[in-house]
Amino acid sequence: MIAESRTAADNKFGTFAGVFTPTILTILGAIMYLREGFVIGNAGLVGGIAIILLAHLITICTGLAVSSIATNTKVGAGGAFAIISQSLGFEMGGAIGIPLYLAQGISVAFYVLAFTEGWVGIFPSHPFALSAIVAFAVVFVVAYISAQFAARIQFVIMAVIALSLVSIALGSFPIGSSEGFTQTPQLIGDFSKGSFWKSFAIFFPAVTGIMAGISMSGSLKSPRKSLPLGTMGAVFVGLVAYIILAVWLAYVATPQELTDTSRIVMADKAFWSWAVYAGLLGATFSSALGSIIAAPRVMQALALKNIIPASGLFSQQTVEGEPRQATIFTGVIGVLALFVAIASGGLDAIADILTMFFLITYMMLNVVVLIEQQLSMVSFRPTFAVPRIIPFIGMIICIFTMLLVNPTFTFVAIVVVLTIYIVLSRRKLDASTGDVRSGLFNALARWSVVRASKMPEAPERSWSPMVLAPLRNTGELAGSYRFLHSITAPQGAVQALGIYQPSQQNSFANLEVLTDSFEGDGIMARATLLEEEDFVNGVRSATQILRKTFFRPNILFFNLRPDSNREELRVLIEHTAAYRMGIVLLSRHPVIDMGREQVINVWVRPNTDTWQWQPKLGNKDLSLLLAYQLRKNWRGQINLCIAARTEEESNHGAAILDELLTLTRLPKSTAPYVINGTFSQAIVNAPEADLTIIGLPDPIDLSFCQHISNLVDGSCIFVRDSGDESAFA
Repeated sequence: MIAESRTAADNKFGTFAGVFTPTILTILGAIMYLREGFVIGNAGLVGGIAIILLAHLITICTGLAVSSIATNTKVGAGGAFAIISQSLGFEMGGAIGIPLYLAQGISVAFYVLAFTEGWVGIFPSHPFALSAIVAFAVVFVVAYISAQFAARIQFVIMAVIALSLVSIALGSFPIGSSEGFTQTPQLIGDFSKGSFWKSFAIFFPAVTGIMAGISMSGSLKSPRKSLPLGTMGAVFVGLVAYIILAVWLAYVATPQELTDTSRIVMADKAFWSWAVYAGLLGATFSSALGSIIAAPRVMQALALKNIIPASGLFSQQTVEGEPRQATIFTGVIGVLALFVAIASGGLDAIADILTMFFLITYMMLNVVVLIEQQLSMVSFRPTFAVPRIIPFIGMIICIFTMLLVNPTFTFVAIVVVLTIYIVLSRRKLDASTGDVRSGLFNALARWSVVRASKMPEAPERSWSPMVLAPLRNTGELAGSYRFLHSITAPQGAVQALGIYQPSQQNSFANLEVLTDSFEGDGIMARATLLEEEDFVNGVRSATQILRKTFFRPNILFFNLRPDSNREELRVLIEHTAAYRMGIVLLSRHPVIDMGREQVINVWVRPNTDTWQWQPKLGNKDLSLLLAYQLRKNWRGQINLCIAARTEEESNHGAAILDELLTLTRLPKSTAPYVINGTFSQAIVNAPEADLTIIGLPDPIDLSFCQHISNLVDGSCIFVRDSGDESAFA
C-alpha cells in the first residue's frame, strides 16, 4: 500500500505540465484555427474583438476566483466539483459536477471533429466519418495508456503550435506565396451568418480550456501553487494570441473568405500552410487528449463521494493513479456524442451545449468565491486575494450571457442542475468535511436578527410553538415525543433541558438521539444539560437566560402524573408567570394515552358574571392554537365545548361559540357543543375525545386538574396563555 501511494505520488504533475500546458493547448486549439476567422468575418474586427474580450472577461474573472479559492484551501480531486463541494456541499457540487463531466466528455467529440476537419482539409479523399472514428480511437488509446505519456506528447504539440504561429506571423509580409496585408478590415460585420450571440456561442469553447487544468487538481503536486499560476498564465497568453490573430485575419482575408467554413483561411494565408495544418492537427488532438484525461478524473472524484451510480467501480484507479474504468466510460460518452454530432451537423452542433454547461460551471465558481468573501469568515484568508467585484462581475456576465445565447437551453440546463441537486439532497450524502453553508445561514440569521430587533414586536402574528421541556431523565422526553411532535410540527421547536444533580449526568444518555429524531422530522430541536441540585432553581435559571434569546421558548411543558410533586409544579408555574411563557401540563391517560389521535375537545370558560362575548376569555388563545396544530398534524376533528347550567346560559354559550368560530377561522368541520350542567358534570357528558384541552384555573389548583383528568376518558392538557398568543391574528 505504501509503495502504491508513492507510485501515484511520483506521477503527479507540476504547474507547467499539469495546468499551463493542457490549458493553453485547449485554448489555442480548434476554435483558433477553424472558427476565429468565421467570428471575425461575421462580426467584423470590432465585433470579433468584443466577443473575444467578453469571453475572456468571463474566463479571467473565473480564473482569478478559482485562484483565490485554490490559495485558501486544499483543492481536492475533481477541480470545479471539489471547489463547489467544499463551499456549498456535495449536493451542489454534484449538481454542477455531473453536467461538467458530461460536457468534458462531449468535448472529446468536439475536438475530434475539429481534428477531422483539418485532416480532411489535407486529405480530401478521406471519408469524414471514418477519419473521425479513427482519430477518436487513437486519442482514447493514448489516454488509456497513461496520462504521463499524454503529457509528454503535449510538449511536442506545443512546439508544433508555436511553429504554426510563426508561420502565420510571416504570412503578414508579402514574401513567398503569401499576399500579406492586402485587405481593408471590416470593422462591424453584417452578421449574415448568425447573430452576435450565435458567434459568441461558437467562439466560447475556446476559453473553456481552464477547466482542463482545473480538473487535474487531484493529480497535481501542489494545487495551491499550480492552479493560479498555470491557469492565469495560459488565459493571458491565449488572450494576446487571439487578439493578434483577429487583427491579422481582418487584414489578410475578406469577410466572405473568413465565413467560408469549408476552407481553413489561416492555412491559405500563412507563410507555410503545412505548419498551420500541423498546428491544427496537433492542437485539436491535444485538446481532445486533455479532455479525455480530465473528464475521467472528475468522474472518479464524483464516484469517491458516492454521488453517481456504480461509484465503487468508477472510483478505482491503477497503481500509477490512472482511473481506467472512468476513462472507458468517458470513451463511451465521447463516441456516442461523436456519432450524434456527425449526424446533426458537426462541430457547430456541439458548441451551444458546451457553452451552456461551462457557463453554468463558471457562474457557480464565481458564486462560491463571492459567498466566501461576503461571509468574512476568519477561515477565508487566501494568499491570492481578489476584490469582491471580480467574482460578482463574472457571475453577472455568465447569467446574462446564458440568457442571451440561448434562453431555451438555459432553462433546460438549469432544470437539469436543479433536478440533480434535489435527487442528491434526498440521498443525504455524508460529508466528511464541513462546508460554508452553515456560515451562510448563520450570516443570514445574524442579518435577520439585527433587522428584526429594529422593528416593532408582533409576537401575535409571528407566533409559533417553541417548547421548553425541563427533564429529570431522557425517558420523560421519550414518553412525550409524539405529543410534542404534534404541537410543534412543522415550524415549531423543542428545547430539551436536562437538569441533573452532580454525578447523575448518565440520566440523559441518548437525549441527543431524541432531539436528532425531531430534527429528522423537520422540527428544530436542541438538548441542553444543566447541573443543579434543585430542579426548580434549574428551571428558573434556564428560563431567565433563554427569555432574552431571539428564538426564545414561549411554552413551558410539564407532565402531570398521579405521583407528580404538585407543590413543586405549582411553584414552577407561578414563578415563571413573569417570563411571558405559556404553560402546558400534559396528563396522559394510563391506558388510552392519545387514543386514535383524532378528536380534540377544547373547553371554553365564559365570564360567568356577564355571559357576554369577550375577546380575552380565559386561556383560550393558546388552547385554540394548540388545537389547530394538533388537528392539522392528526388530520382530526375539533370540538368547541362550553358548560351551561340554565337555558339562558345555553343561549349565551351558543353565541360565544358561534363568535369564536367566526373570528378564529377554525376549519369548517369544527363543531360547537353547549353541554348542560356544572363543568364537572358537563365534561363527563362531552363528546368522546382523544385529547381534552382545558385552561388552567387561577389561582393554580393542581388537585382540580388531577380530578378533571380522572373524570375524562382520555388524555388532557391544561394550558395558560402567556399573553403573546392570539387565535384571532
